[in-house]
Amino acid sequence: MDCRPACAACCIAPSISSSLPDMPAGKPAGVPCSQLDEHLRCRLFGRPERPAVCGSLQPSVEMCGQEREHALRWLSTLDRLTAP
Repeated sequence: MDCRPACAACCIAPSISSSLPDMPAGKPAGVPCSQLDEHLRCRLFGRPERPAVCGSLQPSVEMCGQEREHALRWLSTLDRLTAP
């Protein structure tokens, strides 16, 4: 499955504990990553500064569903269920 254009649910809904440029302490859940551009694309895609966790999250029908709102809800729930 390919990523849905202009979705960025995986860059908004989950928390990221890894350091990011402009977000050295990571990213809280529900906060858009500072590396999203105006088209909701990752500025770090394919670059070594991109956290490994970002590259390891692959789109799937279960996660992404048929619409962006499904992905945001699914990832938000997963983040809450796996929070320390």
